[in-house]
Amino acid sequence: MSALPPKADMDQHGRDVRFVPLATPAPTRERGIELTCLRGRCGGASVKLSRRAFLHLAAGAAALPALPRTASALDYPARPVHWIVGYPAGGGTDIFARLMAQSLSERLGQPFIVENRAGATSNIATETVVRARADGYTLLETDSAAAINGTLYKNLNFNFIRDITVIGIIRTPLVMLVHPSVPAKTVPEFIAFAKANPGKISYASGGVGGPLHMAGEMFEMMTDTNMTHVPYHGIAPALVDLLGGQVQVVFGGVPPTMEYIRTRKLRALAMTTTTRLELLPDIPSMADFVPGYEASNWFAAGLRKNTTVEITDKLNKEINASIAEPEMKVRIDKLGATPTPGSPADFDKFITDETEKWAKVIKFAGIKPE
Repeated sequence: MSALPPKADMDQHGRDVRFVPLATPAPTRERGIELTCLRGRCGGASVKLSRRAFLHLAAGAAALPALPRTASALDYPARPVHWIVGYPAGGGTDIFARLMAQSLSERLGQPFIVENRAGATSNIATETVVRARADGYTLLETDSAAAINGTLYKNLNFNFIRDITVIGIIRTPLVMLVHPSVPAKTVPEFIAFAKANPGKISYASGGVGGPLHMAGEMFEMMTDTNMTHVPYHGIAPALVDLLGGQVQVVFGGVPPTMEYIRTRKLRALAMTTTTRLELLPDIPSMADFVPGYEASNWFAAGLRKNTTVEITDKLNKEINASIAEPEMKVRIDKLGATPTPGSPADFDKFITDETEKWAKVIKFAGIKPE
């Protein structure tokens, strides 16, 4: 018998192309996964599960971690909340934080504990909150310096707009005050006096890059005047020197200057907001004389940006409800401030606009941090 394959198994070139039948597939069987009971709780016994059953159990287990997060949002707050304030106790930022902390403690049934971590015009407090867990148990209280610092400081470890969600804002105007020896009794008269004496008028502030300094620099920019800035460590010593005549001008907050205005120890020329303040109705608005001028201090409550929407919205709604209460409105009015209800999206736009406004002033004046 020939060793060559049949002719039917030869191709046209004479190569062997015999066909080998495919092996018949073996019946399939689902492989099992053997689980051994650990820690001796079932005597080391093994349980064999089908692959399908094991995958089903694994998928169910993967979904379990989501349950506590949902529950925590519904039950928030379940423990004390820490409210980090970027300034020392007794200042405007601290006062408003304590007002809101007391109100939220009563409304939500858990303590809201105020902690003062002053330094670097609230940068230390802001970074503390940015580094905290995004669980709603670490809040921030800062002021309008938050819209200034991003331009003023070049190497911050955070970006306020990117990293913080603001959930409440209370705004307070500043007031332009002069020593009684200054001959000007109105803003136009002061502008004329300043232009006639370039560099000879000194204005004080609570520190380089703070809201009071920015208000003065923007006034110079928009009125084409030239004054000398004298920074102090806080508004209190600045007011002492203004009362003594060592400096001639201050753009100050209403609460610490109210008594000096009423007793005529200092002369108020204008409120820095676009409207008059009900508490001081006889003082005109700066915008009446310098169109487009607006400079207010504001106090903002915030938390980490990636905190759950449920917790963020809950805090925002509670703050809006709190500042709408008649008793709270009276307390805020007495401090010369204005409640500003809104959503986190509203506040995000406001702070973005404020950041852009102060960036122009900082670049125009060439301001550098101390």
